[in-house]
Amino acid sequence: MKYYIISGEASGDLHASNLMRHLKEIDTQMDVRAWGGELMQTQGAHLVKHYKDLAFMGFLEVLMNLRVILRNIRFCKKDILQYQPDALILVDYPGFNMRIAKFAKKHNIPVYYYISPQVWAWKKNRVYDIKKYVTKLYTILPFEKDFYAQYNFDVEYLGHPLLDAVSNYRASRLKEVVRWKSLGRPLVALLPGSRVQELNKMLPKMIAVEKHFPECDFVIAGVASLGEDFYQNLLKGSKIKVVFNQTYPLFEEADAALVSSGTATLETALFNVPQVVCYQASWLSFAIAKLLVDIKYISLVNLISDQEVVKELLQDDLTVSNMVDELRRLLSEEGALKMQNQYEALRISLGGEGASRRIAESIGARVMK
Repeated sequence: MKYYIISGEASGDLHASNLMRHLKEIDTQMDVRAWGGELMQTQGAHLVKHYKDLAFMGFLEVLMNLRVILRNIRFCKKDILQYQPDALILVDYPGFNMRIAKFAKKHNIPVYYYISPQVWAWKKNRVYDIKKYVTKLYTILPFEKDFYAQYNFDVEYLGHPLLDAVSNYRASRLKEVVRWKSLGRPLVALLPGSRVQELNKMLPKMIAVEKHFPECDFVIAGVASLGEDFYQNLLKGSKIKVVFNQTYPLFEEADAALVSSGTATLETALFNVPQVVCYQASWLSFAIAKLLVDIKYISLVNLISDQEVVKELLQDDLTVSNMVDELRRLLSEEGALKMQNQYEALRISLGGEGASRRIAESIGARVMK
């Protein structure tokens, strides 16, 4: 069967690649054309567009790049029609993917949406469009099934795929190898995100924190597609290390982390690393978001737990001083243990491993029947 898969971010590339791994077991003749990244490419996808050319953060940034986005949408529609897939699999990335879902429905192409748009946070009326255009929706957060039930929409919650990603990493690891941690020195991981906009805003502040902790080592989890020079221009001679494609090994060594909001907050928690969540967008984007978004928290850890497990430093609160104070607390035994105990309840709520396989089986059964 022919599958067209669209993912617009690094996290989507990860989840789509694990989905593809299991789809190949079900459909040995699987052919995939995709928008994504290297992980999907490794699983055999023919890459049409890389996610690094697709990720725009915030309302203002989207407006500034609207011409590029509209050009990508037109190209994507044309490419889908030329490829004529048996199924379209959309992974998160709702602003783009919902437009493609509407187009696919018009052309009688089945649409399987993997990782629900966060309609429970804002623009709840989008539920009706999802019901209209999506053949089957797969949610990955435990509270989403009940949310959709309010709209008489039967969706599937089969667990969170990050549990699989962590399990796959640990199963493939040959042995423990300490790469960056100096003897007797705590290690702080910096995860400033994957989008250029957020990196330019947040990474300089994260770098400035390092001088307040001479007793610690700091390592940045870099995005390989941006290259070493991009980070060195921001580091400006700092001795902080940058590593690429090594985020999970870095988590295993880290004693604490400063993390950009997004999927990385949940990954950090699943590796039991105490963290501070950081977020800063343009003032206009943030002002619009405050008017439109109806959620108590911004990080997945807090949203799933429905309480403040991790400290969120947002917008004006994202200062070097505040990051230093929170990081100092997490590097204490008491602060770290309190957060790690709360992580355990979070892991239980996400269910067991195998979500990627279960979702692949569900999609495969529908496409191949």
